[in-house]
Amino acid sequence: MAEFKLIDRIRERAGHARGDVVLGIGDDAALLQPPPGMQLVVTMDTLNDGVHFPGGTDAARVGWKALAVNLSDLAAMGAEPAWCTLSLSLPRSDRAWVDGFLDGFLALAAEYDVALVGGDTTCGPLAVSVAAHGFVDPGRALRRDGAREGDGVWVSGTLGGAAGALEQWRAGGAIDPALRERLDRPRPRIALGRALAGVATACIDISDGLLADLGHVCAASGVAARVEVDALPGGRLLRPHFGNDALRALQATGGDDYELCFTLPEGADAMAAAAATAAATGVEVTRIGTVVAGQGVEAFDRDGRCWSPPRAGHEHFA
Repeated sequence: MAEFKLIDRIRERAGHARGDVVLGIGDDAALLQPPPGMQLVVTMDTLNDGVHFPGGTDAARVGWKALAVNLSDLAAMGAEPAWCTLSLSLPRSDRAWVDGFLDGFLALAAEYDVALVGGDTTCGPLAVSVAAHGFVDPGRALRRDGAREGDGVWVSGTLGGAAGALEQWRAGGAIDPALRERLDRPRPRIALGRALAGVATACIDISDGLLADLGHVCAASGVAARVEVDALPGGRLLRPHFGNDALRALQATGGDDYELCFTLPEGADAMAAAAATAAATGVEVTRIGTVVAGQGVEAFDRDGRCWSPPRAGHEHFA
């Protein structure tokens, strides 16, 4: 397919429209109408072949993940998703691959009422960039700079599954299907993020590893955190394949989880709020630590001994 036929194909597939899309795919730019009185939340992420997904990954799974990681950023801000744009770099024009990609991408978009309103296509190494846009009430956005000494540190879902799948792929062996699902099809925690707005004191999504991302919260908030590494959820999936030290490292530093890490004030009210939020959204949440005075993040095992990870998390240019 020539470039413009490829764009026509994407426009044909992306037929979903919202009332706030004045002009979508097909012009030099989109025309969009934000709701009165709402703040616009914008995020952008890029996925590269062999870095964010193993080579040869099914196109539909690449499409799903490309949108999911951006919706996860909106979830971490407590925002409601609305629109997205897509930049697609392909080594060759492949209609079957693009259709497969759109199967996954648009299935997730439909689930969260997200309209694809524009983007770009180019020839080059396989890479996908998505910009997602959402809305939040003024003053209700979740941020990284609100954690306070004494707050509890919480996470959603399970940790380490995606990193476990990547570890198995790099080792050249079979990949456990449950772990591969966590890598390829993360679930953006939109409902949880919106429920936490006005309740959590700080929030971040876990993309580069728990300790690294929680460290960003601590740096922005001017505090430190103590984490119990053996309290991290998700060990059941990993234990059949990895020893205890490797399991801890995958959960604490592996990344690609796209779960939410958030802080809540200490006390019975916060515990009740966490339980109610988990019940209302269907997402399990686990307390894993405490915000303390100081700087940085320290991890401890169940016996209170300091645990030093091989690294804090993923860093692209390290």
